[in-house]
Amino acid sequence: MPRDSMTSLVQKIGRQALVTFRNPSLVGDKAFLDNQGKLQTLMTEIRAADLKIAPRKVDCASTPLPHNPPVTYMHICETDQFSMGVFLLKSGASIPLHDHPGMYGMLKVMYGKVRITCFDRLDKSTNVASDTQFKPPLLPFQRDTLRRSILRSVGEFTEESGPCILTPDRDNLHQIDAVDGPTAFLDILAPPYDPDDGRDCHYYKVLESASDSEDKKAEAQGQKEVWLMEVPQPSDFWCGGEPYPGPEVNI
Repeated sequence: MPRDSMTSLVQKIGRQALVTFRNPSLVGDKAFLDNQGKLQTLMTEIRAADLKIAPRKVDCASTPLPHNPPVTYMHICETDQFSMGVFLLKSGASIPLHDHPGMYGMLKVMYGKVRITCFDRLDKSTNVASDTQFKPPLLPFQRDTLRRSILRSVGEFTEESGPCILTPDRDNLHQIDAVDGPTAFLDILAPPYDPDDGRDCHYYKVLESASDSEDKKAEAQGQKEVWLMEVPQPSDFWCGGEPYPGPEVNI
């Protein structure tokens, strides 16, 4: 069925995102949840054709080059309240485990398949016990960067799936992997990353404990707890830019 020619679906999404996130003081109340539900419904409907994006073929290059980044980004729009764009991952590419400090997010696959691994950070005051050992062993200063977290979920999403949602407290850390070929997803973050306002992107590595006693205890409680260590941006990951070919979004 043809879309309303007067207002594109992506324009409707942009307007609804603004309504949803423009008043931070209302985040979490009924009005916010109602508007978030409306945004989720619109995101469920959108497809690659609505953004004039054609699915990419499997890439021939096996090694990423400076002019051939593993991930690219199409900027659609950005306000103080939210940003919206499309991430495109080449076959076998990943967006490493990272966080979204104090941010909400909504991700909808446009084509292909992604695997999303989500973590929740536990109490920031949780410190690693002095007798906990890791493989390989950590240096003393590295132990100060550890954060106890819960592996919340691992799921695969396609264009037929509903949006993947993150909040400041739930599924806020995630890794995104392209599965079985190239993939792309529409991404909304609210508010946008802003290092000057405490919203910088941090990368993490999942550590393996040399002792499995803590893991057994966590499994007995029905959840898997892990230690995450903050690391620099991985050297094999970088994100290039490319033009967005779809309908203009005016906010």
